[in-house]
Amino acid sequence: MGKKLRQQRRGKGSNLYTKLPGTFTTSVSYVKEPSFKGNAEVMRLMNDTGHTSPVMEVAYDDFSRSYMLAPEGIAVGARIHFGTDSYSIGSVMRLADIPEGIPIFNIESVPGDGGKYVRAAGAYAYITSRTDSTVTVLMPSKAMVTIDPACRAQLGIVAGGGMSDQPIVKAGKNHYIMHTINRTWPRNRGVKMNPVDHPFGGKQHHKGKSSMTSRNAPPGRKVGHIAARRTGRRKR
Repeated sequence: MGKKLRQQRRGKGSNLYTKLPGTFTTSVSYVKEPSFKGNAEVMRLMNDTGHTSPVMEVAYDDFSRSYMLAPEGIAVGARIHFGTDSYSIGSVMRLADIPEGIPIFNIESVPGDGGKYVRAAGAYAYITSRTDSTVTVLMPSKAMVTIDPACRAQLGIVAGGGMSDQPIVKAGKNHYIMHTINRTWPRNRGVKMNPVDHPFGGKQHHKGKSSMTSRNAPPGRKVGHIAARRTGRRKR
């Protein structure tokens, strides 16, 4: 008797496929841009397991504190500004007030959502053009995204760039990296399994059958191209 397929184990709701892992969860649960106007001071820089970049704890003029993504070049004791015309690293400004050519990150998709775009370590974007009602931003993927000018962004480049250049070396390190972002690893291919474990399993190491699967197939067979619109080579 073989083991259940991956989608069967996920549908059962076991601890392996929970929404967040039980250990090594992020210690900083809320890393967003606050809706605050004034100044703040960087109190400390910290490493958080749930983010690829360092996180900074900032204290505002009203003595409240929050966490934000740390930009490259920031230091403890630095002053950051919100909603003003000060172009210091890490400051939060509206896209309508940011000139073209300045690197930005942690960009909002809707005014007030706290930042959704460009949050990975070493990432940054540019404003390329603007109109009265839209701002066009060049993303790290070279895609052009049109955003509301009232959306805010942080100035600078996300800290931690180049962290992927360092080799992982050990499988255990990659296990913990994947564990913090709720990714199951390693993921074995079905053709490498035994026939009792997967429909594509067997020592021939290839599917041996069509990968088309019906939408109403049972969970033990529902693998491959599920209810595909077409098969075969595309005509040019």
